[in-house]
Amino acid sequence: MSVPRRRGRRTALAASALLAVLALTATACGGSAENKATDRPDATASRAGDDAGGEVRVPADLADRLKDHGIDVDRWRDGGWKDWDKDEWLREARDFVNPVIEGLWKPERMHSAEEAEKTVTTKDASAAQGLSDPEPAPVTAVAEKTPYHENAAPVGKVFFDSPEGPAVCSGTVIKDVNHPGRSNLVWTAGHCVHAGADGGWYRNIVFVPAYNDHGRSEAELSGADPSEIAPYGNWWADWASTSNGWIQGGSESGGAGAAYDYAVLHVRPEQGSQSLEETVGAALDVDFSGPTAAEAGTTGAWGYPAAPPYNGLRMFKCLDTPGRFSLAPNLPDMYRIGCTMTGGSSGGGWFRVAGGETMLVSNTSIGPLDHTWLAGPRLGADAEALYQNMSRTYGGR
Repeated sequence: MSVPRRRGRRTALAASALLAVLALTATACGGSAENKATDRPDATASRAGDDAGGEVRVPADLADRLKDHGIDVDRWRDGGWKDWDKDEWLREARDFVNPVIEGLWKPERMHSAEEAEKTVTTKDASAAQGLSDPEPAPVTAVAEKTPYHENAAPVGKVFFDSPEGPAVCSGTVIKDVNHPGRSNLVWTAGHCVHAGADGGWYRNIVFVPAYNDHGRSEAELSGADPSEIAPYGNWWADWASTSNGWIQGGSESGGAGAAYDYAVLHVRPEQGSQSLEETVGAALDVDFSGPTAAEAGTTGAWGYPAAPPYNGLRMFKCLDTPGRFSLAPNLPDMYRIGCTMTGGSSGGGWFRVAGGETMLVSNTSIGPLDHTWLAGPRLGADAEALYQNMSRTYGGR
């Protein structure tokens, strides 16, 4: 049974502050976001390639990693990445490979991507009922204002290939503490980069910030220039990290890995040389203090829901006061908010205002079959260690 929450003037003011600070963040990183857009990679400059190939750049170290796993580089270039044989599906944390295939992610292919959704059953949701707060009242997702680069510049879409075909999640540009002002880091969900206990790393992982910047309809985008879809170009993950908890315990419904369902990407542009943060003009800090649900205050979730009644073309958001959610007594509790966003919003950042600064505090992980709420992991010491390792090892590339 849903229990509505009281939302007083204080909550409304906190929500307004969150929206205002996020919008300011989008233009506070050295000049306006529109000026930054002029420095973006030329989306039309990518050499066109079909789904089976295209131009592939395979750095020496990546080629060596492929060879270490018995994978022929030329075979991979010619479409060998489509081989999802379970015995050869790269699984371990050190196994990630993701050569750039220019022109693979065309607008039509992006739009065909299926949502990467993790839904829990009523039985799952009630497994640790005594440790969870009452189910929140649904909060109807609201479309973000356009253009997105002025209102939620750090948010975008994460595309990848799975054995079932092209898939899509959401992600957020985050700051790199060891490379200030030049971050190439993106925060998303673990299930958007790795299949969990029954699989391995997904392939052809790309981040597209401010996807469909002006929120055009499908009809309006027919025949549109690629820059309308990807105003800042495509950013390929040259490394990805997710938690051991997700790799070992993640499942189709989230499973025991849901409480550890987070990931960090290090990306590079398909075209261009500036960092992601410099190109987009914004990035958010991550709050690794792991505040309790009661301490988190008003929290907003942003993303691109793609399952009906949404179509993945527009960015949406939900604001609510989170409660505790637990899948089992032996697992860390998660945050839960009311929200009607569906699959495709997975991996999208959850933001809160702390000390006047908007910070990423979680990401969308799981939700119920009726799409009335979302749950995301609390980010603590383990998440911070993963982030710091990514920053120190790959951040300067």
